[in-house]
Parts: sequence; C-alpha cells; structure tokens
Amino acid sequence: MPRIPRTIKQGVTYHTYTRCRGKLNLLRSRHGKKYLIEAIIMCQEKYSFELIAAEPVGNHIHLVIRTLENEETISRIMQYIKSRIADKYNRGTGGTGPFWNERFGSAIIEESDNPENYLLWLLWYIGFNPVKKRLSRDPRENDIGFINCYLIKDYTAPVNITLHNYFIKLGETFEECVKKFLFYEEAYLKRLAVYF
Repeated sequence: MPRIPRTIKQGVTYHTYTRCRGKLNLLRSRHGKKYLIEAIIMCQEKYSFELIAAEPVGNHIHLVIRTLENEETISRIMQYIKSRIADKYNRGTGGTGPFWNERFGSAIIEESDNPENYLLWLLWYIGFNPVKKRLSRDPRENDIGFINCYLIKDYTAPVNITLHNYFIKLGETFEECVKKFLFYEEAYLKRLAVYF
C-alpha cells in the first residue's frame, strides 16, 4: 500500500516525532543527546525556521518546528536533522546502517480544533515525556530543557528556541504569559496523575 503523502505547508507549526530503529534507546546516552543538539544547531545554521520545542526521549525525539514562508519545508529540515544524527552516531560508534525506524510523523498544529490550547498543552506533554520514561524528574531538568525558555526570561537552551506566538499572546508581560502557561502544566499533571 502506498504511503499517504505528507501535507507540506509553509508558515505553519509542525509537531514532529521520530523513533530510533527497533525502538532502541540510541538517544539515551550522553553521546546520543549530544548528536541531537549538534544536528539541530547545524540545521539552524543552514536553514531558516523557528524551533519551538525539542526533546530527546531515549528511543525517539519530539520537535515542534514552525516553517517560514519561502524557506525550507518541514521534510527538508527533518531530513537534515535525522541524517546528521545518524551520521554522527555511526561515526562515533563505528556502526553502519539505519539509525531511524521510519519516516517521521507530523501534525500541523494550526489545523487542530483549538490550535492555541493544543500547542500549549503539547509543550507540557513533550516536556513531561522524559519524566514519564524516568529519564528525568522534572521537565525543567531535561537534557535540552526547552520548557525553561517559556518559564525563565532570557533563558539560554543548548539550541536556539523561539517562543511561539500562542505563548506570547497569553499576556502583556512575560510574567503574565508564564503564569497562564503554568495552568497548562497543572492541567497536564492532573491528567497524568490518572495514569499513575
């Protein structure tokens, strides 16, 4: 059965995710995390796009990327990041063969029923993903720690994070935005408690 073509649009926000081959925890080591960060930085230097969130979760990654009008497509951006990680991993370990399990999955946030709520909820979902996998205790302590960019003014993550406009519209000041954004964490934690 042929693959369903990916919806490619510019000027929209994508939630993308992709798994390592065989669901192996290839990104769990400090080298795997380092390769992800290096690949993202290389991509940010090569292409114009906004990275809204990024987090490795042992055997997969989550990225939230906003493409820009008349710039690279989500497919090109993800292809570049994934191939750089695979290349770095194989060189570093002396391995060969595929690093990734399949093509990446994606969803366009602006096409959801309530894009603002979806994005703000999604940021906490991605932030808590390593916590659920027992890779960290708090999203604020994650490897990339992108969530801190939304909580601490002028926080510098290991990769360049752009605050999404939906976050910026939460308030008149950064502090107001953070206060409202923390309501989404509370709601997420209540839902998460049901599963534990």
